[in-house]
Amino acid sequence: MELKPNKTQQTDTLTEENIDTDIPSRVVLFNDDWHTFEEVINQLIIAVNCNFEKARGFAFEVHVKGKAIVFSGSLNKCLKVTTVLEEIALHTQILT
Repeated sequence: MELKPNKTQQTDTLTEENIDTDIPSRVVLFNDDWHTFEEVINQLIIAVNCNFEKARGFAFEVHVKGKAIVFSGSLNKCLKVTTVLEEIALHTQILT
């Protein structure tokens, strides 16, 4: 006996079109005991496209407070930022 799909059944597929990437979001960077200030600053410059002084300020805030919001923008942009930060195993979280 061969089972044939029921034509009345619908399956939901998740595509990029179903995901709202314009949701306002923020990237949180957490402190750790493994990365140097220089490593974090350099990666922040790349990830959020900021200057040295801004990145140093973020790194200092992360060090003192344990975490800092280092980027705000659409969910899609936040995903890109976290991808770059996590390239060197920095711990991040996206808040929506």
